[in-house]
Amino acid sequence: MNSKSIKKRILVTGGTATVGDAMQNLVSDYPEYEFFFVGSKDCNLLDLSAVKSFLVKNRIDSIIHLAAISGGIELSIKHPATLLRDNILMNINVLEAARLCEIKKVVMTLSTGMYPTKVAYPIKEEYIHDGEPHPSNYSYAFAKRLVEPMIRAYRTEYNLSVVGVVPNGILGPRSNFNTKSSTMVPALIRRFYENKDKQSKITIWGDGSPLREITSAKDIARACLWCLDNYDDPQILHIGTIEEFSVKEFAHLVADILTKKDLNLTLQNRKVSLEKTQIIQGLLNYLNLNIHQLKKP
Repeated sequence: MNSKSIKKRILVTGGTATVGDAMQNLVSDYPEYEFFFVGSKDCNLLDLSAVKSFLVKNRIDSIIHLAAISGGIELSIKHPATLLRDNILMNINVLEAARLCEIKKVVMTLSTGMYPTKVAYPIKEEYIHDGEPHPSNYSYAFAKRLVEPMIRAYRTEYNLSVVGVVPNGILGPRSNFNTKSSTMVPALIRRFYENKDKQSKITIWGDGSPLREITSAKDIARACLWCLDNYDDPQILHIGTIEEFSVKEFAHLVADILTKKDLNLTLQNRKVSLEKTQIIQGLLNYLNLNIHQLKKP
């Protein structure tokens, strides 16, 4: 038996997006796996028969399900039904296909955006169903919450080895910088990048107090891969950093690094620890902000 035939064959959905792209750059670190990275053009996850056919044709052993329809507030407000429908369909199709094709392990991804608006900090996995999510993002949040009972149900009835991981704010070279659908952090970075050579001040709406946790896409990718062989429990698992930044802190740090500009912010206190400054600098270095994505709409 040659070495290629004994490798575990891993399907990675969302393989061309932020975390999937980071995982592709880690392939050489995992010689025991043979990866199949797919985007929406390679396999339609909204079609159960297409998912089953792909698994059978490529003799897939395990699945890391990263694919999701998501974006910023504008997308969530304008297309709540699409976000709810398509995310639920993709998640259930992946699980059904895994069951029918006897897949050995499935790693599902949730989101910290699913947690209740009024939640105690630090957020614990057990808080997932303790209240309403933010109204601006309710459809995506409920679609992600449903992954947790899906995991319990498929483990109980079908003995499917499926686990759920919860990343927080993800940042990587393939982050979505689209002005109409990006989340807060990429949107801020794009604004600073596009205005770095202009003289006018940059205005940030709000008081800058909301907190965000930001993790590099590469770290999230490694955590998902670790779960393939080392985690098998119905309890969903947080895999992101626990270091919190206020929007104000993040905005000032990115502005300092990219533009050296003053910002129009309601709150004037801008003392940020050296440790946080180093974290943001590391994330921006990892991003390589001169990449062509930021020049696209």
